Amino acid sequence: MTSNSTTRKSFLRLPDFSATQWGPGTVATLIAIFLLVVLILPVAKVIFVAFQEPSTGAFTINNFIDFFNASLFRESFINSFYVSAMSVVFATLIALPLAYFTTRFNFAGATLIQTFGIIPLIMPPFVGAVAMQLFFGENGSVNLLMDEWFGFTIPFMEGLNGVILVQSVHFFPFILINLSASLQNIDRSMEESALNLGSSGMRLFRRIVFPLSMPGYVAGASLVFLKVFDDLGTPLLLNVNNMLAPQAYLRISSVGISDPIGYVISVILVAFSLFSLWVSFLALKNKDYATTQKGGGGLLKRDLKKWEKVSCYSVILLILCFVMAPHAALFLLSIATVWSFSPLPDAYTLSHYTEVFDTAGDFISNTLLYAGLAGLIDVLLGTAIAYIVWRTGIWGRKALDFLAMGAVAIPGVVLGIGYLRMFYHMEVPFSDIPLASFWGIIVIALAVRRLPYALRACMAALAQVAVSLEEAAESLGATKTRTIRKIVIPLMSGGILAGFVTSFATAAVELSATIMLVSSEADAPLAYGIYVFMQSAAGRGPGAALGIIAVLIVGVGTYLSHRVIERSKRHRGES
Repeated sequence: MTSNSTTRKSFLRLPDFSATQWGPGTVATLIAIFLLVVLILPVAKVIFVAFQEPSTGAFTINNFIDFFNASLFRESFINSFYVSAMSVVFATLIALPLAYFTTRFNFAGATLIQTFGIIPLIMPPFVGAVAMQLFFGENGSVNLLMDEWFGFTIPFMEGLNGVILVQSVHFFPFILINLSASLQNIDRSMEESALNLGSSGMRLFRRIVFPLSMPGYVAGASLVFLKVFDDLGTPLLLNVNNMLAPQAYLRISSVGISDPIGYVISVILVAFSLFSLWVSFLALKNKDYATTQKGGGGLLKRDLKKWEKVSCYSVILLILCFVMAPHAALFLLSIATVWSFSPLPDAYTLSHYTEVFDTAGDFISNTLLYAGLAGLIDVLLGTAIAYIVWRTGIWGRKALDFLAMGAVAIPGVVLGIGYLRMFYHMEVPFSDIPLASFWGIIVIALAVRRLPYALRACMAALAQVAVSLEEAAESLGATKTRTIRKIVIPLMSGGILAGFVTSFATAAVELSATIMLVSSEADAPLAYGIYVFMQSAAGRGPGAALGIIAVLIVGVGTYLSHRVIERSKRHRGES
């Protein structure tokens, strides 16, 4: 029987209630209920309210009519789409040379260049927004020098331009990573055939190389579009409010939780997140990118002539200096006494770090607590879901996987609004505190937002654990629970730890969801603290110091994750 027919039967068969399925079935049911409560119902509540008449509660589409009748909201809709599309274009212009040069040519430092190309992901985009203003803003270093030397300035950071620039620099690694992987897996024989037929240079790239790498490019580009469309912090910090995500936040935070327009905007955000995933699917549908040899062989690498090497290194160095500029600017701001209307700070100090540790310690401790708990929840759920999907035949396991991954398409601001609407009138047990104001809700929001990352890591780890090892343990008398505890989880430990670190590091700088749920600064995490500090000129120094701490947390987490993954690969290779 073919694999397709086997898969089809697994979807059509009735639920399996055999004794061996009761344990996994119970766990799957509990996880499904949890995800239903913390993911599906809040989003459904947002959608329901968007179609509800505020005064009577009756079904209506007038809220959407009011939205499109208002010029501000139409403008916000167009701006969000424009910024997302242009960010994909500029992110492509940054990522494409790095990906192509490092996979096409033989020259020293290719791995280092790829590593530097991923570093921008470490800095939260809303932190990078402030940093890039210092270098590329109206009174930033670049424009001050250009005005002095050439007598003109360039509006790099004015309005939507600033959002596009920041988002392109921050999210281009998604395209770089996926495109590089595709280029390394291209079927070399196709390129050789094209060369034999006389194709070369740009024609070869345009007709053969780039089309064959399209799966990786589309995957990266759709992620960039989705992330930019949903981002809240960057437009807010750049004071660009005529976009959808800021408008959703401002409507709920200023007009009130009962304002229907905020929910209409949230529905549109979700719809366009799904739209970007659907477009990426359509772009690859009915197209064959298969290779005829294992791994594809990758592009034919060649040595560079001296002038070509100089040109390549010049382009790469220019790109890396540009994308690393926010990190340099943030560090300088964190140690600057005064930095205004000058290319560099007037003097330097460490007092901002002292102030942060003296007055903002709660932001750091809260972040470690919240992100740690969120990461723990994610790996527990991720391990359980991975085992249910890969090792059991229970009915609905594919749907559970899809449900857990659904958080990818839900913007943080939408989840935050859904939690406010759903949990505000509920109270914490044995207390009169609204559940939506309880710090535990922030932990749940962070866990839900980062669950897909941990789940993919756990899935990958379990896929590399041989079923025969479990069968051997059970044949020797071990129970299923003991086998999982003594065999499966230890062998998955590398992937589990990598999933925890990834969830922890990314949850530590989450702003979109947490900004909606923070009820007091005593309960606020690091990202919220940075946002508050950056609202005033006096707070920019301490805010930058907090930003550096956030970058270090994410950077150390990313490094540890890579070390764990590499160690796991090495151990598997030795065994």
